[in-house]
Amino acid sequence: MKKLSLVILTACSMFAFGQNISDYKYISLPAKFETFKEDFGLGEMLTKTLKGKNYTVIPADKLQWPTEAQNNPCNVLLADIVNDSGFLRNKVQVQFKDCQNKVVKSIKGASSIKEFKEGFQDALKQTYSSISPANPVNQANTNSISNTSTNINTDTAVSATKEIDITNRNSGDNNAIKFSNGKQELIRIQVDNKQFILVGQNSSSPFATFRTTTKEDVFRVKLQNGESTLGYYENGNIVIEMPLSNGDYAKEVFSKR
Repeated sequence: MKKLSLVILTACSMFAFGQNISDYKYISLPAKFETFKEDFGLGEMLTKTLKGKNYTVIPADKLQWPTEAQNNPCNVLLADIVNDSGFLRNKVQVQFKDCQNKVVKSIKGASSIKEFKEGFQDALKQTYSSISPANPVNQANTNSISNTSTNINTDTAVSATKEIDITNRNSGDNNAIKFSNGKQELIRIQVDNKQFILVGQNSSSPFATFRTTTKEDVFRVKLQNGESTLGYYENGNIVIEMPLSNGDYAKEVFSKR
């Protein structure tokens, strides 16, 4: 059975410090580069270059990621092209961030071509020589395990969930309470005194798993796609801070039915 173990903080720091772009197999590109008014063909250019260097380019939407990437988001680098232009020159920065939103590498390119499209494309080309070909190594899943304070036997948790699901999902037990965000209806099921789940009526796996923290009514949350975030109670509702592709969070409120 697979276990997620507590990772020693200093070991994680040393590991992160030695990261290189080439250590990764997957690179995710956003649907839109926020600092540009239009794409200027930059996304297509960068995608072609990365594929030529043996990276697997995937979209920002994590639900469209391959299973391997969903199971361990820390095997994915998040790429962005930033408009860094000055008064006389078109400049770009190509940034690569890891699953902890830390910049692994930032590469600058500049062009003297004044036209925006040609200038930005020329600047982007200047960064390509600094992107090493992919030579991936499996990254520690610090996105989820660095927030875990105890060992969690995931297979046991799944089994417990299935057992609780069978006995409580359609019963009137107080452990099974319905919540809804207006788009979907979920059932809150208490697994033990430190953990509960939100699960859909016809789902075989939890939508979200909540574990207690040292602060009352605040929880570490593992989402169905493997991402980790925070959740809390607010006026009797369950709130989840849902991660967005740009690194921000959206407040998702589930009200008691």
